[in-house]
Amino acid sequence: MEDREQVSAYTDCLDYTPTARSVSLARRRAAALVAAWGHPELAGDAALLVSELATNALLHGCLRDRLFRVRLTLGASALRIEVSDPRGEAHPCPRVAADDEQFGRGLLLVGVLADRWGTESRTVGKTVFAELAIGAVGGRRGQASVRNDRPATL
Repeated sequence: MEDREQVSAYTDCLDYTPTARSVSLARRRAAALVAAWGHPELAGDAALLVSELATNALLHGCLRDRLFRVRLTLGASALRIEVSDPRGEAHPCPRVAADDEQFGRGLLLVGVLADRWGTESRTVGKTVFAELAIGAVGGRRGQASVRNDRPATL
């Protein structure tokens, strides 16, 4: 018998070229899908999580002429957002950005928005995921998880 957590109501998966335009396309697609799947209250957070994870993939995980993948899965208890890229050696590491730095705050936002997030190694590359609980009041926002002995905590 399948575990209820593994049963998904909806799944969407799309590969993107490693360009800045792809980040905005993935963000808009995520918001539209989550709303169409019956959870408009999560659409904004899902869009921001996709944007931050896709931007990290673009800046730190993509290789020339290699696509990155965005996968959304709506299950019984959570919306899971995954962004996979070809660079397995470059796992995300939260840091404190200086006041005058333009970048360096994305994983802090992910940690605040997501109920759970972390990384998973793949045969080629890695997947960074974030989960939003469905219908949770006062969720566990900010709890990072560790996968494959790679720290992903804040």
